[in-house]
Amino acid sequence: MNKIVLSGIVLLLLFPFLESQAQEEPFSLFEIVEMAREESPAALQVETRRENRYWQYRTYLSDYKPQLVINGLEEYNNGIIPTIQPDGSYDFTKVHQNFGRVELSLEQQIGITGSKIFLTSQLTRFDNFAENFKRYSGNPAFIGIEQPLFRFNSLRWNRRIEPLRYEESQREYVEELEQIAVNATSLFFDLLLAQASLEIAQKNLANNDTIYKIAEGRYNLGKVSEGELLQLELALMRAQQQVAEAKLDLETTGLRLKSYVGLNNNDQLLLIPPVLIPEFEVDVDVALQEANDNRQDAIGFKRQELEAERDLARAKNDSGLDASLRATFGLTNQGLEFTDVYHSPGDQQGVLLEFSIPVVDWGRQRSRVKTAEANMKLIDYTIAQEKINFEQEIYTQVKLFKMLRIQTEIAEKSDDIAQRRYELSKNRYLIGKISITDLNIATQEKDEARRSYIAALREFWIAYYRLRELTLYDFQQEVPIIEG
Repeated sequence: MNKIVLSGIVLLLLFPFLESQAQEEPFSLFEIVEMAREESPAALQVETRRENRYWQYRTYLSDYKPQLVINGLEEYNNGIIPTIQPDGSYDFTKVHQNFGRVELSLEQQIGITGSKIFLTSQLTRFDNFAENFKRYSGNPAFIGIEQPLFRFNSLRWNRRIEPLRYEESQREYVEELEQIAVNATSLFFDLLLAQASLEIAQKNLANNDTIYKIAEGRYNLGKVSEGELLQLELALMRAQQQVAEAKLDLETTGLRLKSYVGLNNNDQLLLIPPVLIPEFEVDVDVALQEANDNRQDAIGFKRQELEAERDLARAKNDSGLDASLRATFGLTNQGLEFTDVYHSPGDQQGVLLEFSIPVVDWGRQRSRVKTAEANMKLIDYTIAQEKINFEQEIYTQVKLFKMLRIQTEIAEKSDDIAQRRYELSKNRYLIGKISITDLNIATQEKDEARRSYIAALREFWIAYYRLRELTLYDFQQEVPIIEG
């Protein structure tokens, strides 16, 4: 009930400003945050990055799917070419010919072994226009396998790393949306403070004008000194200047907020102070557990460790014997006509083994392995420190959140007391019980208390969204934040 009453008081205090802008519909903090998450340029950038990473992941998945490929070659030649003779000399021969080949191949990568199996059909045609004949040759069908030996298998490592990278990007997307919420909250309170400052300045101007007019009447009666009247006139002019400055600040902060959330109209935004503080407790152990379960950093640690292991495996595999085996078995034929290729074809087999053995490399390969081992140690130490920083950040944020809740409650009470004290001081001044100095002190304390209360609300709500960002967990609903 106290919160509801306070909301009413805040709105009543803002009434002069709200009334002057009655055509505008006020926005709550949650509406601004939701608008920023859905419509802001930052949100569109985040969504685009997410889409980009999705298609990168789809590209990775396609490497493990069957690929149907058509390859072709067409070469026409009408000219003179050198031809080697039986005695080793060259003769220059006039040729007019065409050579064409088309190949249809179905290929499949095998991630666990790094090999590739394929099924291919190939047809070749040769035309000799000078002698007016043509010939066909081809492989109606043959199956083969290409198997690297003692070579680094990038496909096997990608199967372990790329899904983590994709999951990391999905969680990064949610974190970025929560960061947008933090930024929108900060801009929301910039405008809210400007809005409150204008209300304060307008109210102070009205009060100073009233007090000055009363003092003028007392001065004419000889009850107020000229010095005190001049002091009141100076305060009135200062209040007029503060109203002008507050209006300018309100306009600039409003433009910044509208630009961030994606609003293009020229209307002044009106904001509702989020004075209702949610009543829920945050347990440090729960926050740490949820952060480890939900944050991209937790997956990023695993990915970095695997990448370090991959780099070491690559260095070791590339440091010795490198070999590859290609084996094929199928059918082949040739003839004067296209159909001859497919009529009673004969068998065809082929085996190709290639290898490379470094004999003397002056320690190059050993240096590569040692470098990879040192990098792996460095990454292990770095991750260990990052995990400590990760947990400390969560712990600190939870403690800060609890402290800011208490601070907000204190600032709320202080604001209420300062407002009531000012009203008492103003009334006592009007009946001549206190000096203008005492009234000025009460005015300053009133204004400072109001700004301090809004600042406390600002810090609390920024901490609220920051805690969501760090844990990807909604403590109010007690559920993980999956889609922001």
